[in-house]
Amino acid sequence: MKLKLQITLLTVLAVFMSCSEDSATEEFNQANQNASVKLITNLSVVSAQDASENQSVTINYNGNNQVANITDGVETSILVYDNDNLTNVTGEGETLNVEELYESPYDAFETGEVLQYDSNMNPVSIRFLEEEFDFVANTMSVVEYFAEIEYDATPNPFFYTLEAAGIIDVLDNVDLNFSMDVQAPEIVQARLLLPTNNIKKITYKDEDLTPIYQIVANYVYDAQNYPSTGTVTSTDLEDDSVSVYTTTFTYME
Repeated sequence: MKLKLQITLLTVLAVFMSCSEDSATEEFNQANQNASVKLITNLSVVSAQDASENQSVTINYNGNNQVANITDGVETSILVYDNDNLTNVTGEGETLNVEELYESPYDAFETGEVLQYDSNMNPVSIRFLEEEFDFVANTMSVVEYFAEIEYDATPNPFFYTLEAAGIIDVLDNVDLNFSMDVQAPEIVQARLLLPTNNIKKITYKDEDLTPIYQIVANYVYDAQNYPSTGTVTSTDLEDDSVSVYTTTFTYME
């Protein structure tokens, strides 16, 4: 997820009003009883269309199994701790970004307002705004979109990696932590958009609720119900163009 999220005051107010009383950890444990702890060490995405779209994100850990840094080979995010508490994230990397993994052209999981959760507290309906250029008026305009999300009945594979980065502790205390080098509304936004299960489908809709883009992920799961590989198919429903990506997860031994 990006560390510099851009959200409006209206969205922030809506976020506070809809916040669950349970912590992120409690919600995850309730949705995934007896889930195994698995830490991601590498994520790779290989494009079937264009090798320049290939991505590889490596997550390195320190001796305490805390995330030390995250890199895509070009940019690196370095995590800073004090007494085992995450205090800062430095660097320019944009890592563990759900929609980048899914090769999405939209930013619903960065700027969205959750309209509805399922019984496992997964966001299933999101409203978000995108700034786009209006070629007719020759100006930038803000356009409203919606995203509908479906999930496999398996754990969010990023959860324990985020916990090892100290981020889950921050999200568990979202209304108390105002001292980090991240604005509090951004922490709240990340908290409300954190799913407990693994995403399998995202359907984007325009302001008239007409489907315009769809992402479908089909995973191969290991014995602990964590994805090992997956095929992600992105379809532009307006021009019927299709892109296919292969995703591979590697975990700490």
